[in-house]
Amino acid sequence: MAYWRQRGVSAGPAVRRAVATTVMVVWTLPWLVLVLTPLDAPRKVRLVPLRDVVEILADRPLTAFFQIVGNLLVFAAVGFGLGMGWQVRFAYGVAAAMGMSIAVETLQYVLALGRVSSVDDVLLNAIGAGMAVLAARRLPVPDRLLSLLLPH
Repeated sequence: MAYWRQRGVSAGPAVRRAVATTVMVVWTLPWLVLVLTPLDAPRKVRLVPLRDVVEILADRPLTAFFQIVGNLLVFAAVGFGLGMGWQVRFAYGVAAAMGMSIAVETLQYVLALGRVSSVDDVLLNAIGAGMAVLAARRLPVPDRLLSLLLPH
């Protein structure tokens, strides 16, 4: 919070940004560790949109659920944090998550981690972040509630 206060941001938005930044890092870092952990498999690239989603949906229902929801959640905290802390527009949150997701998928391929680099992962990651931006923008978090986090 001190970082934002030193830059002239008033107390309410400074707390929002500090909380948002913390949430983004704490939520997203474990997901990144998970998706960048090497597997003993050949690397693959899938560039046809929605092909993976169709294949996943044809799989067992529980597997499909975790695959789809997992991809929606990877950058959801980024969307939520941008929406809550900076009140960004939907398109900006989606674009930020899409850029991060493209970077992750590129790393998975370039580092030969034995993972599938898929355009569908990018789409689902961006959709999840976009839904989180919308949720954060509609979440009424009054500054008086955030002021409880301020040192007195």
